[in-house]
Amino acid sequence: MDASQLNRLRHISPQELATLGVQGFAYIKRVTVNDTVAYAIHTADGTQAALVPSFDVAVATLLQNDLEPLSVH
Repeated sequence: MDASQLNRLRHISPQELATLGVQGFAYIKRVTVNDTVAYAIHTADGTQAALVPSFDVAVATLLQNDLEPLSVH
């Protein structure tokens, strides 16, 4: 890391700090929709990106998109 990169890190906003290094992750959360179990895929900032019928489909979806799945329980 050079001096300009280090200086940039010293002056990042709280919003930038919150998203630092999380672009490659997504979260899987078990949810109930209309009395049916489903799995919500959320981006690292908490935005719901998809709803799929099984945990395996959720993991496969993330891996196909080069994202590291994290489980929320």
